[in-house]
Amino acid sequence: MFIRPDNTLKWKWIGYGALITLALVLIGVIGGDKLLYSFIHDPKCNPLVYVGTTLCSICMIIGKIFSVKMWLVFTTLSVIAFFVYKAITNENDFRYAFIKIKNSYVFYVFCSVVLAFLTTGILKVLIGRSRPIIYEALNTSVFVPGTYEHVFNSMPSGHTAVSFAGLVMLGMLFPKAKWATWTTAILIGFSRLYVGAHWFSDVIFGAFIGMVCADIVKATLKKINSK
Repeated sequence: MFIRPDNTLKWKWIGYGALITLALVLIGVIGGDKLLYSFIHDPKCNPLVYVGTTLCSICMIIGKIFSVKMWLVFTTLSVIAFFVYKAITNENDFRYAFIKIKNSYVFYVFCSVVLAFLTTGILKVLIGRSRPIIYEALNTSVFVPGTYEHVFNSMPSGHTAVSFAGLVMLGMLFPKAKWATWTTAILIGFSRLYVGAHWFSDVIFGAFIGMVCADIVKATLKKINSK
């Protein structure tokens, strides 16, 4: 999205995207999030006790499959498996395997996911936004910067960020499947809203972070591997 065919970044586009994202986040924080939350979230859908409609169950399943933990575990194991396979099939030449892994698709996806994970992890603590569950219980939404408490780590959405990072990267590596990867990423973001795990601005912020992380990783690794 923010990268050219020659794998250089469109920094001006990233800047425009950041401004648009910031504007949407501010609109959400000052009132837009609450309106959209009441419109999108199913009040009968409770991810803590796993009750609700069929759509609620589907959204909760999506949340489990594409959780941050699942992305990290799956991509890490994929990188290890690829590395071991390359080493074993080349007479245990680990140097050869290391060279191959740096330019492998699994490594590109892994780096994108890890960068998005680290970025959102830091921002969640710095921003300290309360999750919708606080709003439902106390009819208020607050910011408590510097806390590690789960209920105050809503912004940005980690599920959305790592999913966009991984899926956008897959879309760039497999252009014919881009429609499927983008559709899946959008559905993951929607699922976080439907089950009441995040605010709309959390998801928008997370999606932007994921897209930028994927582009930065691709541009950086392509530059490194071309040397």
